[in-house]
Amino acid sequence: MKVGWFVRGDIDGFFGLFVDNLLQLMLIAVLCGNVCGMPPELVYGKILPGAALSILFGNLFYAWQARKLAIKTGRMDVTALPYGINTVSLIAFVFLIIAPIYFETKDPNLAWQAGLFACLASAILECAGAFVGDWLRRHAPRAALLSSLAGIAITFISMGFVFQIFAMPAIAVVPALLVIFVYGGQIKLPLGLPGGFIAVALGVSIGWILRWSGYPFFQPLQEPYQFAVHFPKTTFPDMITFLINGQGWRYFSVIFPMALFNVIGSLQNLESAEAAGDRYDTRSSLLVNGLGSIVAACLGNPFPTTIYIGHPGWKAMGARWGYSILNGAVITILCLIGGVTLVLKVVPMEAMIGILLWIGIIITAQAFQEVPKKHSVAVALGLMPALAAWALLLIETTLRKADSSLFDVAPRFGGDLYVYGIISLSQGFMLTCMILSAMMVFVVERQFFKAALWTSTAAVLSYFGVIHAYVLTPAGVQNKFGFGAANAYAFAYLVAALLLVALHYYNRGRESESTGIIA
Repeated sequence: MKVGWFVRGDIDGFFGLFVDNLLQLMLIAVLCGNVCGMPPELVYGKILPGAALSILFGNLFYAWQARKLAIKTGRMDVTALPYGINTVSLIAFVFLIIAPIYFETKDPNLAWQAGLFACLASAILECAGAFVGDWLRRHAPRAALLSSLAGIAITFISMGFVFQIFAMPAIAVVPALLVIFVYGGQIKLPLGLPGGFIAVALGVSIGWILRWSGYPFFQPLQEPYQFAVHFPKTTFPDMITFLINGQGWRYFSVIFPMALFNVIGSLQNLESAEAAGDRYDTRSSLLVNGLGSIVAACLGNPFPTTIYIGHPGWKAMGARWGYSILNGAVITILCLIGGVTLVLKVVPMEAMIGILLWIGIIITAQAFQEVPKKHSVAVALGLMPALAAWALLLIETTLRKADSSLFDVAPRFGGDLYVYGIISLSQGFMLTCMILSAMMVFVVERQFFKAALWTSTAAVLSYFGVIHAYVLTPAGVQNKFGFGAANAYAFAYLVAALLLVALHYYNRGRESESTGIIA
């Protein structure tokens, strides 16, 4: 059987995946520059070239993997796994690691080093997850994993960008609504055109028409573009510096859950591909997923890459493996020549963020849809620490813009806003989301001893300061690690765990009585 490299469906698949990856690159350029204070030579000279090579690495592997499967099975309808920069990790790393360090130190280079360390640590954990991923899935309830992901989605992704959309309604509202209508209603557009592309094209058209009509809603990037080839350079020493000075471990409560989500998400995407007819080897797929992020970190990109959701959608378009090769090649060329600058001169950011809004909505919805109905209360409980973290971000941003600080203002909040509770709940919030959700799942299932184990875990993490502990300083909220870092929380969780153990034995006794067995 003659197996080629490209089919017509690869063009459609390429465009859909390219727009998705392009959006992540634009977000990197905007957030790293505007939020984290990074200079253009860092963003366009190191971060984006590193991102390009990591995306190319993964896309080429998954294209080769799909072609190999096609040859092995004799099927020509095999579709490569989609791959690119992880949106959720991007947002989490920016707002929970990189930006806080920049706000604290005003040193964009140190903030970038923190991101590199986080990316590398996450990637190493992902590689380890290739060997234990199935075990993790069996022992962590789905509600626990999805609730903290949904917490980030509804706050740091959806709410942040929905404010931006409604701050620029002339350009952003129509594309955002079109994305929601098309994807939410599963509407097929004429000629099979991808909804995301049409929405972005519509937003670009509206932006330029309004600009030419004298309405300055769209302000193209003013930074001049000069053609140059930016070759990636190794940044391993920068990561080692951040590791040696001990600062990197402050953010392990963010790094570990994100690595876990990437592993679990990749496993789910492999299951989705298998359901669509393409069964890929789990271990090699996950290892390359992690290795791609290692490549990213070592070449200057602080944002992990991962297997994307949506394999059945690309398969339905008729894409095979050529679309993956095209995506990797075009993204690489665009990044190496600084082409994202040109894109930002033409495409209003507001025209594209409706796609992010939809991502946040669907992730939140799936957290409730993909768990048993009685576990929805666990998902709801797990959202609360993420809401606290987002509230703290809003408070700190507001005070900083008013030339004040939380250190100065916090004592005056009193009972009007229990700001100390917000801070405590926000510290290590991703782990707290998981623990509260898992605890509630096992309570609902009347498996009180397992619930007690999760609650005891919260007590241990509190005692050592991984969750809830903090120090409020003039520079902002800082982690507090050590023995007895959050004693009050450790005690409270320990008492709750003992109550659950008592319920376990009480419940077991009642069940024995109801079945006529002597306990």
